Amino acid sequence: MKLCLIPLKTKLRNPQVNLERLRNRLEEASHFRPDLICLPECTLTGYLYEQEDIRHFAEPARGPTMQKMAELARSFHVSLCYGFLESAAEGIYNSASLMDKNGDLLHTHRKVIEKRPFECGESFKGIDTEFGRLGIMICGDLFGEDAKKYFEDIHLVLAPMSRCFDGLSPDPERWQHEERKVYLSAAQALGIPTAIVNTFGDNAEDTSFGGALMIDRKGRLLAESSHGSDELLIWEMV
Repeated sequence: MKLCLIPLKTKLRNPQVNLERLRNRLEEASHFRPDLICLPECTLTGYLYEQEDIRHFAEPARGPTMQKMAELARSFHVSLCYGFLESAAEGIYNSASLMDKNGDLLHTHRKVIEKRPFECGESFKGIDTEFGRLGIMICGDLFGEDAKKYFEDIHLVLAPMSRCFDGLSPDPERWQHEERKVYLSAAQALGIPTAIVNTFGDNAEDTSFGGALMIDRKGRLLAESSHGSDELLIWEMV
């Protein structure tokens, strides 16, 4: 299975611009013939947390974003994992969905470790796919102490993120000496190969630092796209 992680350059609150950028990146990625593509947290909106914003952009799991992603999955013949703001009767979740190459929705994960005004998901679930059994963890989920107990016989965890530093971000020195080690340790504690992809912020309002990582079950770094960039990361799993 060939995996592609796309640290999408994202303009906050502008799904149309971000969708067009995504199409361009998928076209670029298609030259590598990936089987599965993972996109960052809140893929088309950027990470939003103000009540007014999330109410405006939230939608059902099978809403317009799913329809757009299904069209892309079919057009590029690729499975897609993407993040979005999910509306439900009880409130709004920070969610991520996985769909197959036919554009069929396989699973929607609701972020378990999240702050208000979001609701929190309750658990993690393995997803049976043509590539084996996959799991999704969104950003802070990866650092939960008991996440491992929910996953059995998982071959790969997909971890969409939208992270930045306080102050200077991106910060290559902090990344090199501090932050990267946190991700490696989290993957090691999980004991499952982990693919991490982060939003690349478009302006001073969103300083998400981009980049992507592929980590093995022992917490060893297998591959990385540059911190502070929207560089693609391609990894072939055997």
